[in-house]
Amino acid sequence: MLPSGARPPWPRTSSEAVYLPGTRIEVVNPGIVRGRIKHALFDFDGTISLIRAGWQEVMAPLMVEALLDTPKGRELGEEGLREMVVHYIAESTGLQTIYQMIWLAERVAAFGGTPRDPREYKRIYNERLLAHIAGRLSALREGRASPEEFAVPGARKFLEDLCARGVRCYLASGTDEVYVREEAELLEVARYFSGIYGAQEDWKKFSKRMVIERIIAEHRLRGEEFAAFGDGFVEIQEAKAVRGIAVGVASDEGNPGALNSWKRERLIRAGADLIVPDFRDHEALLEYLVEGK
Repeated sequence: MLPSGARPPWPRTSSEAVYLPGTRIEVVNPGIVRGRIKHALFDFDGTISLIRAGWQEVMAPLMVEALLDTPKGRELGEEGLREMVVHYIAESTGLQTIYQMIWLAERVAAFGGTPRDPREYKRIYNERLLAHIAGRLSALREGRASPEEFAVPGARKFLEDLCARGVRCYLASGTDEVYVREEAELLEVARYFSGIYGAQEDWKKFSKRMVIERIIAEHRLRGEEFAAFGDGFVEIQEAKAVRGIAVGVASDEGNPGALNSWKRERLIRAGADLIVPDFRDHEALLEYLVEGK
């Protein structure tokens, strides 16, 4: 058994993975203190919601388009630029959208172009993404689709059972808060959260780190009394920064229920203590983490 807080060598192959018996719950760090969780923070997109699945394929063309309109961008060409932006998007998953657009503006300037204001890039991105998911939103609003169709499998039941065990839950997303709140209502999960937080117009007023630090301070929590669940590096790293428990959700958004091996490796690198592809093994996960069995 690894000592508490120890990290295994990365990357571990799937053949080296250790699972809870009869489940797909991978135990990366068996040295965590279990059975003491009182508060839990969840990412939204890719962790609970699949409404915005495919957002990367909206953001990447926008970035490539902007960078192609620069001297260096034309030298690199569309293929080279796409490789660069896809890598950046993957590395920045979990951040507020505005920071991704700030990066884009900085790259445009560095490549010899004249960048737009990052807020303008964000406006264009939001318009394109909302057009991409318009059919999903209307289907949910009109009752033509059930919330389960656009949720990570088992997520709602896991939240329900977690709250029933007295754990207070919070939602924090890099997506604009107005969208997060509406989409959480459409998926019928908003009621499980004591607080829902998303990106603000003044982006410096919000970050997942700020939310986590506030929860820890207000409730005077020890690290093992706090857990974070997410498919991006941000919430995983920030949970470990306060000595909390980090559960990486390596969800395959295009094939719900499957494990995304790329996400898995990246989440392990970020410091995840457990890896799950979804929440269908919620009973075993609750027993292991909350009940300490």
